[in-house]
Amino acid sequence: MSKQHHRGQAEGPSQRQLRVAEEVRHALSAVFTREEFRDPDLHGVHVTVTEVRASPDLKHMTAFVSALGKDLTKEQLAALKRVSPFLRREVAHAVRLKFAPDLHFQPDTALNYAMHINEVMHRPEVQRDLAPKKDGEE
Repeated sequence: MSKQHHRGQAEGPSQRQLRVAEEVRHALSAVFTREEFRDPDLHGVHVTVTEVRASPDLKHMTAFVSALGKDLTKEQLAALKRVSPFLRREVAHAVRLKFAPDLHFQPDTALNYAMHINEVMHRPEVQRDLAPKKDGEE
């Protein structure tokens, strides 16, 4: 039995939310692979959907996207918003749901953050602090 808040909502996403979000991620990835957009800001852009999060009622899906490890530009994110009605129809055909979910797009910054942390960890002053101490050193 999962822990409940005082309002009756479970902590974190349900199994159904996780399963549906993953199905939507696969459906969006398939559409992006086919590159069926007429929008010039998305021409030649390889959009990667790294994660999808579903609202509790499954009517809203937030897709975290990048362009093959790079951040999408503001223009490309605006283009995704423009083509979202098309993407919504494609998702509705691919995933069996009572309602076609509204799609929202957010840039996925996890890779950039990981690369930044890696860079910091390899700086000489950090490496010096991480090196094992020899006897007599403080």
